[in-house]
Amino acid sequence: MSRSVPHREGPVLALSGGIGGAKLVRGLSRVVPAGGLHVLANTGDDFEHLGLAICPDIDTLLYTLSGLSDPVRGWGRRDETWNFMAALAAVGGPTWFRLGDADLALHVERTRRLGIVSTIWPASDDPVRTRLHTRSGWLPFQDYFVARRCEPVVDAIDYEGCITARACRQALELLRDQTLRAVVICPSNPLLSIEPILAIPSLREALRNCAAPVIGVSPIIQGHAIKGPTAKLLRELDRPVDALEAARRYQGLLDGYILDTCDAALADEPAGGVRIEVAPILMDSLEGQERLARECLRCADVLAGESQRRVAVP
Repeated sequence: MSRSVPHREGPVLALSGGIGGAKLVRGLSRVVPAGGLHVLANTGDDFEHLGLAICPDIDTLLYTLSGLSDPVRGWGRRDETWNFMAALAAVGGPTWFRLGDADLALHVERTRRLGIVSTIWPASDDPVRTRLHTRSGWLPFQDYFVARRCEPVVDAIDYEGCITARACRQALELLRDQTLRAVVICPSNPLLSIEPILAIPSLREALRNCAAPVIGVSPIIQGHAIKGPTAKLLRELDRPVDALEAARRYQGLLDGYILDTCDAALADEPAGGVRIEVAPILMDSLEGQERLARECLRCADVLAGESQRRVAVP
């Protein structure tokens, strides 16, 4: 891709789940002007535990953008303490889902700002709950993901409540905004993090009709998931485990899609009119996060420029 692409102004919307997507969101937050980045977060993982509203992906985004995330575990807060969990275990309480002491404070008081200038919106304020069908029947997401450590074989996934869920009003308004520079679908798990968002009909329709280029990033490199059970689930659902599978799943929504350089051989395969770009997408450093963020915006700017030129031709 040309390095002399004219820079475009305007807000950016990112669709993201937790750990993997949050890295690209962090990169975007450092290259998009302050206040210009808006994040639409997956809520399919949300559940109620110990009487508290737990929103794992939103919290991962909060901790990552505020510099509080644990770089070793990839989730939760760094330098966490576990006095609450020890006390809970002592009285025979449920300890299968771990809440650190500082993490617990956020669940108790969810309006805490943490000094973040980017906007994080839940995909919907209505319940949308991911559940997975196994030989034991339907399992709520956290039961499958945390309590059973993704071990059961999955043959179907459902996003309960998605059809009637009201999409985030601010996100719908932004998608209609003609100044929107780009929509970036982060390399989060397509099945568990992105598709619960896309399953909300009004959001999917707004994405399909938005004027801004929609850019996706592959969550698969050389047949392996960057993080989490993406590859396992795809195999169990009899889907290809390759770098283009997310592009297939987002068909009709994407304008551009970025593969890792290791998968460059796939760039020539038919992609339904989607521009395929190749770049390093493994974000193992802050520099890598910023580099991929710039690549996403550059791809969007190229596509926007080409669209404008086509419109101008009589």
